[in-house]
Amino acid sequence: MTDALLPAAPQQLEKKGDGYFRKGCNPLAQTGRSKLQNQRAALNQQILKAVRMRTGAENLLKAATNQKVREQVRLELSFVNSDLQMLKEELEGLNISVGVYQGAEEAFTIPLIPLGLKETKEVDFSVSLKDFILEHYSEDSYLYEDEIADLMDLRQACRTPSRDAAGVELLMSYFLQLGFVESRFFPPTRHMGILFTWYDSLTGVPVSQQNLLLEKASVLFNIGALYTQIGTRCNRQTRAGLESAVDAFQRAAGVLSHLKETFTHTPSYDMSPAMLSVLLRMMLAQAQECVFEKISLPGIQNEFFMLVKVAQEAAKVGEVYQQLHTAMSQEPVKENVPYSWASLACVKANHYTALAHYFAATLLIDHELKPGADVDHQEKCLSQLYNHMPEGLTPLATLKNGPQRRQLGKSHLRQALEHHEESVRGASLCMKLRNIEVLQEVLSAAHQRSRLKCSQHQEDEDLFNLIAAPDVVSKTEQEVEAILPQFSKVTVTDFFQKLGPLTVFSANKRWTPPRSIHFLTEEGDLGFTLRGNAPVQVHFLDPYCSAAVEGAKEGDYIVSIQDVDCKWLTVSEVMKLLRRFGEDRIEMKVVSALDSTSSMHSKCATYSVGMQKTYSMICLAIEDDDKTDKTKKITKKLSFLSWGTNKNRQKSASTMCLPSVGVARPNVKKKLPSPFSLLNADSSLY
Repeated sequence: MTDALLPAAPQQLEKKGDGYFRKGCNPLAQTGRSKLQNQRAALNQQILKAVRMRTGAENLLKAATNQKVREQVRLELSFVNSDLQMLKEELEGLNISVGVYQGAEEAFTIPLIPLGLKETKEVDFSVSLKDFILEHYSEDSYLYEDEIADLMDLRQACRTPSRDAAGVELLMSYFLQLGFVESRFFPPTRHMGILFTWYDSLTGVPVSQQNLLLEKASVLFNIGALYTQIGTRCNRQTRAGLESAVDAFQRAAGVLSHLKETFTHTPSYDMSPAMLSVLLRMMLAQAQECVFEKISLPGIQNEFFMLVKVAQEAAKVGEVYQQLHTAMSQEPVKENVPYSWASLACVKANHYTALAHYFAATLLIDHELKPGADVDHQEKCLSQLYNHMPEGLTPLATLKNGPQRRQLGKSHLRQALEHHEESVRGASLCMKLRNIEVLQEVLSAAHQRSRLKCSQHQEDEDLFNLIAAPDVVSKTEQEVEAILPQFSKVTVTDFFQKLGPLTVFSANKRWTPPRSIHFLTEEGDLGFTLRGNAPVQVHFLDPYCSAAVEGAKEGDYIVSIQDVDCKWLTVSEVMKLLRRFGEDRIEMKVVSALDSTSSMHSKCATYSVGMQKTYSMICLAIEDDDKTDKTKKITKKLSFLSWGTNKNRQKSASTMCLPSVGVARPNVKKKLPSPFSLLNADSSLY
């Protein structure tokens, strides 16, 4: 099965309104993956409906006192639970639909597991952002309608990213844009009233929050999921394709690792630390599997040293898959990991362990020590193949003793057969894996090869003389590791940069409304100097100058001069602008920074259907208002999601501390400045 169910050449993007779809997004693409994602979205809605019905039935069961009513409710509840279980099994079937995500080339390889994208509901930013712009920034919110529309269009495009580098860049650009939006519009002391809803990719359970962190974490998860889909799509019949697959899975692991370390308390099961650890292991295991395939791609030559190498590489893949299966079998992820995923991890662990024993048997049985052979090198390789030799055997003696060498090889063949049989049995026990034809073919071919090898060298007395074959030591020439996301390579422009430099004009800071200062210069003398760099501030203000009389204050930020926006202008540019007006009356708009007010403790309520409700108290460590500037201390800014350790913490499932930094403005003694001329203003620039 290929990704594109409708074979067609790449077409130009269709128009939508007055513009085209964004690069990296095409919601009209008729692909197997898009149809699968549509089925996932429909299933999410059905699961939501079933969970709500179950919650209502459980509440009715608790409230009812009539025995007949209680029996009726129990019967209905059993039907609802049955329907919910069937829906979740259907969702699991979508999660194991690996054929849709594989490359279009015919390949005799075991399929890899991709992650499905998280689904979300549409979000309307317009009302909340417009109100905040008017209230907080004191600007006409209708001037920012295009920017808000761009933000909403970008989010909508991220719901259907293309499965390539452009799709990854699209998601990354939205993730970085959310950083700007968070700084501009999401103060820690209040909620914006914007509800973000995302569906769990594994269980289909929706989670809703008024916290932008859920949005950022979910987008980050989808970046990792998209990397896995890119990795499974690579052509594994070429070296370049396998290298691309290894890179994609390593990058997916890096994104999931970054998500795990950065967003430690997300309420969705698929983004919990335990589940992310399992998914991280799965991505690295699949990357290691691609490394083995890359080494085996030219063909495995029946040569002693080559067989030692591939045996240890296969043992490495079997080891990481065994560790993955163990992790999947642990609580609390055991209940939410698809059964087919855990079964496939176990099948691969046995399959690659069997290959390691088969290659070890081949190098021992088929390669007798010949005159002129490099005995020392062979002895070293054989000693490195095991942690310890079987009792009574040494590497050199085994190499020189033909019967002893063949006996050890036959022991490896028996171990290979046992693991092959276990992998075939495991694949047959899972209904989803039974339907993957290429998996059954690969397992069967490997099993038959080992059986044929065993029958060629089997002797009657082997049942009494075989020794226990030791495990092959795992070793690889390319140790895979997570590659952290490189957001710095993605160029993003702040949609709302017209509001001014983010270091000053952010949601965490407050100012007075803009004040108009009408003043005149006296013989080129402004009566004040300027400092700072975008936006500039009034500095060394003469209390008797025209600007001071009109209400200007030291420390005021200049936002406009004669209706020319100055928020992004430097000192030299503002001075050049002032020179243009000469002796004319100048209108200058300024704002004054306000001191931090007392903190407002706000609860972040997380609504998750089918999950326990959690309330995260966002505590602000701000000094009391009655303290003077001299007694204020700078509070060290903690990590955004660090747990609070206050003894008097609120009764809450989780406590997050979001302290803000209360910085006292230094007391500068006012000095009467000497006149600064507009004609000789170099000394007043800094």
